Amino acid sequence: MDPLSDVIALLRPHAVFSKPITGRGTWGVRYPAYQAPGFSIVLAGRCWLAIDGAKPVLLDHGDFVLLASSPAFALLSQPDAKCVPGRPSQEAVRHGDPNGEPDFQMLGGSFQIDKVNAPLLLALLPTMIHIRAAEVDTGRLARIIDLIKEECAADGPGREMILERLLEIMLVEGLRWPGISQDLLPAGLLSGMRDPALAPVLRAMHANVRAGWTVAELASFAGMSRSAFAARFSETLGCAPMEYLSRWRMTLARDALSRGGRSLDRLAEEIGYDSASAFSTAFRRRVGCSPGAFARSHRNGDAKQALQ
Repeated sequence: MDPLSDVIALLRPHAVFSKPITGRGTWGVRYPAYQAPGFSIVLAGRCWLAIDGAKPVLLDHGDFVLLASSPAFALLSQPDAKCVPGRPSQEAVRHGDPNGEPDFQMLGGSFQIDKVNAPLLLALLPTMIHIRAAEVDTGRLARIIDLIKEECAADGPGREMILERLLEIMLVEGLRWPGISQDLLPAGLLSGMRDPALAPVLRAMHANVRAGWTVAELASFAGMSRSAFAARFSETLGCAPMEYLSRWRMTLARDALSRGGRSLDRLAEEIGYDSASAFSTAFRRRVGCSPGAFARSHRNGDAKQALQ
């Protein structure tokens, strides 16, 4: 798989819900932060989205929004509308005038991602991805969300697996949208994959994580000198090449330990360490606890402490 697919696979999105949101007339509602990824697409009309600390953004018919971790925000029929408190729920919501046909319709939803790997999504995304229908055809995303809506409403065999795959597709579609401003992207994998010189390097590293890579070898994939490559990689990815490789190896290790089923010897070999002892030393230095303690903490529902 390519690096972006690797990350999405580790996120394991699940437990999705979606609901219709409608409004009529003048209205506004403010929601508290709920620390879960959220998405929405405007089906009819328009509204304003105001994330705390940022200027309101107009969401027009067909616009798609993806939030890595939903902060406190407000939805408004117009920027100066007064807001009433709202709370996240899985039920359909009607704002403003309760009578008559709505002049605004949106499908909104949220989902969970694997807690051990949740920082991966936050590291990939800006606060908000806003794909404007006026600039690009969002019909593909709309069809994906329609399928999510249908699966959420049904209770057929394989429902959870289908929803997980649809969420993965939705995330990839949002993350690879070319209209995301490079200025808004944090330093990291997504920025690196958009760099034509660094993308082959990242693909090589992810394709063979156990290899004993050197900076000179990686620079050859980029067609650059060692020093120029190291500087460009650090600026774009936010860390040196060998540091990135170490972080990715530890990400794979944490994921494997959280699920169990592998010996330390096998895991060490799979991610590029000469021995279980060398891996354990590197893991303790990076994560702050031994691999065994991390695995036990995760099984006990206390992986958060082990990650600190």
